Amino acid sequence: MADPALHHQIQPIKEIAIDYTPEACTHSPVSNSITLTFDHRGGARWRSTTRFLYGTFTSLIQCPKGNTSGLNFNIYLSSLEGDKSQDEIDFEFLGKDKTIVQTNYYTTGTGNREQIHDLGFDCSDGFHEYTIKWNPDSIEWVIDGKVVRKAEKKEGEAFPEKPMFLYASVWDASYIAEGQWTGPYIGCDVPYVCLYKDIQVPVSTAIECSCDS
Repeated sequence: MADPALHHQIQPIKEIAIDYTPEACTHSPVSNSITLTFDHRGGARWRSTTRFLYGTFTSLIQCPKGNTSGLNFNIYLSSLEGDKSQDEIDFEFLGKDKTIVQTNYYTTGTGNREQIHDLGFDCSDGFHEYTIKWNPDSIEWVIDGKVVRKAEKKEGEAFPEKPMFLYASVWDASYIAEGQWTGPYIGCDVPYVCLYKDIQVPVSTAIECSCDS
């Protein structure tokens, strides 16, 4: 197995794929910045073009301004979005309250490990750094250099081990739990723009994608 220290060497993301609504996503490799816009077209989702097995993933993010009730904006790892047996590690912002963030992780399609964290700031008020450190036996969620959650693998329990893409999206989640999760969609401040910059992915663990998505 590769030296674990190599997992945490990072480099700027060079290429992305856009899963839907490409006209609502812009990517500048030169400035290492990405914008996602939610408006009458709906939202958009970008991802890395390769999967990674463990490592450090980080981005500066400024979440959308205005009344974002109903929306979900995020950065997360997933072995394949839409797959029912996915491994996944999440940072998710819930549009009804921009002073909190939800973390979660899935193994073979099973989640239910949600935790809510008070940010101590409004996530739309300037850029803040969000980092996921994923090891074979632990996951750390880090905000502005502070570990807000650490999950450790326990004997006999499943833990994320599938190679994963880095994803980010903005979407209307107001239909989930009748709006209790992210709030009802109001849309009075459309367009909603989520800004990502200085996006960093692991150097040594990229795995070529052979999927069709």
